[in-house]
Amino acid sequence: MSELDSVQEVLSNEYEHEAVPAKARRSTFSISMVWLGFPMIITGAMTGSIMVAGMGFKSALWAMVIGNALMFAYVGANGVLGTTRGHNFALIASAVFGKKGYVLASGLLSTLLLGWYAVQTGITGNLIHTAFKLDYLTMTVLAGALYLGITYVGIKGLHWIGLVSVPLFVVLGGWVALDSASIAGWAKVLAYAGTKPEMSMSFGVALTIVITLFVDAGTVTADFNRWATNTKSSLIATFCAFPFANLLAMLVGGVMTAALALPDPQPFGLDNMFGYLIGQNKPWLSVLAFVFLFCNLGSVCAHCLYNSAVGWSRIGGGRMRLFAVGLAVVGIFIAAANVWALFIPWLSVLGILVPPIGAIVLADLYFIRPGATIEANWRPRAFIAWIVGSLVAFAVETFAPQMSTAICAFIAGGACYFALNTGPARQPSVELGSLKP
Repeated sequence: MSELDSVQEVLSNEYEHEAVPAKARRSTFSISMVWLGFPMIITGAMTGSIMVAGMGFKSALWAMVIGNALMFAYVGANGVLGTTRGHNFALIASAVFGKKGYVLASGLLSTLLLGWYAVQTGITGNLIHTAFKLDYLTMTVLAGALYLGITYVGIKGLHWIGLVSVPLFVVLGGWVALDSASIAGWAKVLAYAGTKPEMSMSFGVALTIVITLFVDAGTVTADFNRWATNTKSSLIATFCAFPFANLLAMLVGGVMTAALALPDPQPFGLDNMFGYLIGQNKPWLSVLAFVFLFCNLGSVCAHCLYNSAVGWSRIGGGRMRLFAVGLAVVGIFIAAANVWALFIPWLSVLGILVPPIGAIVLADLYFIRPGATIEANWRPRAFIAWIVGSLVAFAVETFAPQMSTAICAFIAGGACYFALNTGPARQPSVELGSLKP
């Protein structure tokens, strides 16, 4: 095999503008590794820490379990659409929102996912800087460049980084959770009531945190699951992420936080599994923690950049790899500005804007128009439902913050879309752009 053939074998077609053909589909193991490497990350552990500190271990555990079960249903349903059609999210959204309208939905999600790439890259630089006193800017740029390299390979790169990242997290994360719990005692972990029991985080807010951590990537899950050979393979891969990988990551952080019982834990500082490893003061473990951090956050960053590049390449009519390079430059620049500090407000924005999109897609292609193809330029009813769902979510966030913004947004968006498209008195109407001149 020539050098050119070897490069072409690695940098295979990503099918940005068409369905993935049967001959290019990948095994259940490959798609499962892609998904396992996405949520099994230190950021998930940080999220688990925040929840346990805010509401106590037992309540947080219930929120994690229920939230991940909801995510399996949501992501699994979206993933099956990608598998059966072979389309990425941008192509699916073209059928739901229109040949021109999809740009708003796909562009929003692709931009939010680029934001996640920037957030995770910034977290990498900050943790390395805090733990080893290395220059933040240098580490951030280095991390962003490495993560771009993984993304540039494409779906195969996501598979390969998962093969490295997942075992490292299982071994190191498992040890951190078990070691910290064995020192404190499991009774203490289970009885942990949080840092401020009198100001406990509501169950609804906790559900929103679990859901919004991956609701954007879960909505564009077709980008990954279009590579699955069949529905069974698609659902198995989704299950590997939700609940398995995401719940495991959250539990690692939650158990550690409950065991240490710090008065004011800082998960985005060094009060996390990375800091726990560094705190053992063993040079070999510190080196391993350094490698682990780059591999682990490299996995989630590569996934987010891949989703963003696939979406924008469809919008821009180009190739995923070219857009990945340009987007990575933007993301690294944003990361250097410490945008990762906006993590929690970011989740609030996701809970308001994203769930209605997924609800409309599922309602449309499973119930209203199961065989729908890309036809009209704009589909106004989809946008009306999106607006209604987001307005309801904003109202909940403002006037009933104890409730789950994400769930309310999903229900409102889906219900509105059903109401606009069903009913005994509903008369068929012509969608904008469907008439030929």
